[in-house]
Amino acid sequence: MVGYDAKADVRNNSKLEVAVSGSVSGFVTRALISPLDVIKIRFQLQIERLSPREPNAKYHGIIQAARQILQEEGPAAFWKGHVPAQILSISYGAVQFLAFEELTELFHKANWYESHQFSAHFICGGLSAGTATLTVHPVDVLRTRLAAQGEPKIYSTLRKAIRTMYKTEGPLVFYKGLAPTMMAIFPYAGLQFSFYRSLKRVYDWVIPQDGKQTGNFKNLLCGCGSGVISKTVTYPLDLFKKRLQVCGFEHARAAFGQVRRYEGLLDLINQVFQEEGPKGFFKGLTPSLLKASFSTGFMFFWYEFFCNLFHCIRRQDREL
Repeated sequence: MVGYDAKADVRNNSKLEVAVSGSVSGFVTRALISPLDVIKIRFQLQIERLSPREPNAKYHGIIQAARQILQEEGPAAFWKGHVPAQILSISYGAVQFLAFEELTELFHKANWYESHQFSAHFICGGLSAGTATLTVHPVDVLRTRLAAQGEPKIYSTLRKAIRTMYKTEGPLVFYKGLAPTMMAIFPYAGLQFSFYRSLKRVYDWVIPQDGKQTGNFKNLLCGCGSGVISKTVTYPLDLFKKRLQVCGFEHARAAFGQVRRYEGLLDLINQVFQEEGPKGFFKGLTPSLLKASFSTGFMFFWYEFFCNLFHCIRRQDREL
């Protein structure tokens, strides 16, 4: 179960088990959804309209983009930046879930949890994600740079990317896009955890749980639903983050179409609105929703799966 449960304290996992479950959940999920993430980033960074009627648009649809990336860059392109992405996912998953479990326990002890469960999960989810984001943001910038570059590559390896970025842009380059990231991550993660809990309750009301397999399906389905809701609400901030993370990296994107320089978040918002219109704030929304659905669903599914697995192992050890 996601979150501290005072009524079943013997079932709660240890801090190490929570961290490992969060890490493995992040690892498996990242490996599965990486292609959608690469397509989403390409869409977010494209200035031209995502439409086949736009003659200068390099990408205008998920299938077309997938075919073009495969043809021009090969199948490995769908896992560009995968090493830093995995470092990001493993670290992020461990910190986020460990912080979430600790925070929900504090809410229980403060006697605030039972009467404010939706709010408690929103606040604990947001705070835990914010903590994880501050911890791993430099890796997120590296992942975005590696996924955004075309051929020939500017950064051939992760080590070269770190050295080049530090030398040419300074240490603050690893925190580009932090402001919109922090603005987006609190409500995004908060809504993920809140709606996951709420959707599970709705599911139990509509379809009473019957066995372990039904429980696993419920975790996956409710995770997918919470991912779609939270991503839709906070999506523009994710686009802002990606655009800011590639500032100073425009030369590597010349082959993808027009490039823009932004002086900051407000300048970025103004340019997007003036040049691309309100729809520009939602470029890449379709692959992003697909990614959010699968990633959130898998995240909660695998996290609960491994927590339950650890619990079963400990119970068997006690019985022996």
